Amino acid sequence: MGKRDDLIVQYADDLKNKCSMTPDMNLLTKVAIGCGPSIYNADASTVAGSQKSELETVKNNFLIKKLGLKDGPELMEAINKVIEIYGKSERNKYRAVVYYMLTNHFGKESVYS
Repeated sequence: MGKRDDLIVQYADDLKNKCSMTPDMNLLTKVAIGCGPSIYNADASTVAGSQKSELETVKNNFLIKKLGLKDGPELMEAINKVIEIYGKSERNKYRAVVYYMLTNHFGKESVYS
């Protein structure tokens, strides 16, 4: 297995054990690939759930640009809900896991098909 495969296994483990979700491995793989090289960078691979600027970046670059959602208060509510599920005290909130959960939340799996 390569580095990306190892990371995807880690993301699946987080979804199962920290978020109580059974991941769709096909979708999770596509989301991880969609994150590009950021998954290999220690800082870029995680989401700082307590930084407003970071959450705005997730909203603008992922929810609006990637998933094609319209801006509105429900976007930040969904991000906050995902951070809550992942665990506010969880130090490493992996970007691919957060994006996977947001994709599921909004039913936008078709973006990755």
